[in-house]
Amino acid sequence: MTTLVICIDRSGAIGRATNVPMPVAGWEAVRSLVTDAGLSDPEDASVNCLLESLRVARDLRDEREEAVVAVVSAESDSAVGADRSIAAQLDDLVDRYDPRAAIAVVDSAEDEQVLPIVESRIPVDSVDRVVVRQARDIESTYYLLKQFLADEQLRSTILVPFGIALLLLPALFYWFSAGEAVAGVAGLLGAALLYKGLAIDRFVAGMPERIREALYAGQVSIVTYVVAGGLALVGGFFGVLSASELSGVPALVEAVEFTYAAVPWFAVAGVTAAVGRLLDELIRDEGIRTPYLNLPFVIAAVALVVRGFAGYFLAQEAILAPFGMWGVTVSPVQQLAAFIVGGIVVSLVGVKLASDVGTETLEDVIDADRETDGE
Repeated sequence: MTTLVICIDRSGAIGRATNVPMPVAGWEAVRSLVTDAGLSDPEDASVNCLLESLRVARDLRDEREEAVVAVVSAESDSAVGADRSIAAQLDDLVDRYDPRAAIAVVDSAEDEQVLPIVESRIPVDSVDRVVVRQARDIESTYYLLKQFLADEQLRSTILVPFGIALLLLPALFYWFSAGEAVAGVAGLLGAALLYKGLAIDRFVAGMPERIREALYAGQVSIVTYVVAGGLALVGGFFGVLSASELSGVPALVEAVEFTYAAVPWFAVAGVTAAVGRLLDELIRDEGIRTPYLNLPFVIAAVALVVRGFAGYFLAQEAILAPFGMWGVTVSPVQQLAAFIVGGIVVSLVGVKLASDVGTETLEDVIDADRETDGE
């Protein structure tokens, strides 16, 4: 039985370059066709495809297998007409040689689209894809782009932000300077990539469900979270107000003043939220998990240390007056040391209390949260 080695040219480049009626079959006929095609356009990848089909046929003959090499080339500019002309040429080859199997030799993704037509007439044992060495990176890039465009999630993550940025760019150029427009677009793209990369979209999508469950379950934490949000806003307001009262100072000093004024409010907000979560644990009567018990102390300790450093820097700039009590003035270094020691003591108290009262480790909490997210 005969194996048909078919060089497929869906673009019709071989037929147009050589003006030879298709299909072409036989060793000598295909060798002559290679010469004609190479002389017509030496840079055409179809020449390599023809040579590869000859090589495959030669290897089959060396293995004592009867092989016939043939070339089919489209004879129409339209996609449907090209496929029908190739189908007719395949029928002609089947009638002439009655092959038991075929080996398809292609040089592009477009040629591979003809494979179903070949398989409908002859069993295809192998597909030999020819890639010119100089064009290998280009071909690989094409297939990567093809897979990328087929992935809906990647399209929505990458193409949508870039599309919005390109739509906004002309308007930004019209209303603002070139630098401001580019900076705005870069900021938009960066925010979009971070939004997706940090999985903020998943968190936002699951937030309504978590809020609904918290409301229906009667959790105390939902109230304390609202209170904590209000306290954080108050802290931010006082921080901005304190920083705005300074004049003629560097921006870094204003930031330190904001931190010094806002940190106590932020700390109270964090402790309030953590206490609400602790109350939920107590209401469930399932034991208090160690990390939740330790969290309020950690927040308070960090707040003490941060406020101590902020106060030290402000005292060095003569913005914060020295602290005095009972006629004794405390230096900025002594104040900083007191805040640091206070933070360490509060942290140690939290660790001790959590180890004595807590019933679960941090790893247990993380595993439980993962199981909850998986559900």
